[in-house]
Amino acid sequence: MWCSDVDLHSHSTHSDGTLEVAALAASMAREGVQVWSLTDHDTTSGWEEAAAEAARHGMVFLPGVELTCVPALSPDGDAAREGSWHLLAYVPGDVQRAEVRELRAWIAGLTEARGPRMTMMIERLGTFGIHVDESKVLARANGAVGRPHLAAELLEMGVVDTFQQAFDEWIGDGAPANVERPPPTLEEANRRVHAAGGFCSLAHPVYYGVSTDAVLDLLCSIGIEAVEAFHGGHTDAYRDEVWQAAVKRGLAVTAGSDHHGPEHHPRPGHRPVPLADVHGAIKRLREAHQAAGRP
Repeated sequence: MWCSDVDLHSHSTHSDGTLEVAALAASMAREGVQVWSLTDHDTTSGWEEAAAEAARHGMVFLPGVELTCVPALSPDGDAAREGSWHLLAYVPGDVQRAEVRELRAWIAGLTEARGPRMTMMIERLGTFGIHVDESKVLARANGAVGRPHLAAELLEMGVVDTFQQAFDEWIGDGAPANVERPPPTLEEANRRVHAAGGFCSLAHPVYYGVSTDAVLDLLCSIGIEAVEAFHGGHTDAYRDEVWQAAVKRGLAVTAGSDHHGPEHHPRPGHRPVPLADVHGAIKRLREAHQAAGRP
């Protein structure tokens, strides 16, 4: 049996999404999502509002976050790949538990590290004659401020012609104004999430340029329980390859649109996923939701 009413990967204005939490939740509900997770980058600041909005729309909310981690394996070939790996972390149950509060404090530390980093990037841009008003960049963020907010400001200033050009020429990995922020390893992030009673799924493995077998063997070796095989950016062939390889190894799968707003992956939900292979915690949430008589 398959379902397409689970979306466990989405972003709001608390990180680099373009929709406020309320608008994002409404969009999820309109598309028939039953189990929803807000997974903003390196911040949990939207959890409480998202939980309230999900309840208002009759959805189950699974608290989540997308953690930026150091690359775990070198990419195959010489193609340009993601400069970091992303781990989707989910924390079912009461978020007021002491263990969850400790996890959120650690994540907040990662978020706070972005502030000085942003200041340094703006200072570097200034040395090239590009004078950015930091207050305008900060005003674009409703939580963690990151490079997408700076790119948007450079675009509005007319420094670049496209959003991507800002990364390619100025603030992307290896670009002259970029400042590296040391992220955690997959192992550390996974350990901390497990200590809080949560579980992890590796986000969009297609972006890392590493063979499916190598990625999934790595997940098994460090205790990451799932992989986001059903992602909005995966082709059907790649999705099936990752799914079958995960099942073979006893790993669970997750599904997510990676919705950032109408401009990016415009339709939330609608990622068919085999119920037999999704993580047990997700199945239990969905079953409890349906047993309560909700659609």
